[in-house]
Amino acid sequence: MAALYYMIPVAVIVVGLAIWLFFWAVNSGQYDDLDSPAHSILFDDDDPNHKAGVEKADQDAGKDQDKPSA
Repeated sequence: MAALYYMIPVAVIVVGLAIWLFFWAVNSGQYDDLDSPAHSILFDDDDPNHKAGVEKADQDAGKDQDKPSA
């Protein structure tokens, strides 16, 4: 029974903290645009390092396609 005297106030504080964090997130704009981040993964970046890496991988793959001698 004595444990309830500690657990109930701690639970109330945790719930209050969660509610405060939720309102802080809403007021700071965390939930303003939910669609753009999800769609941004679908578009390729025009990163020259990425393009160079893809071209090098394609060239290396072309070298491996020689017919093996039997």
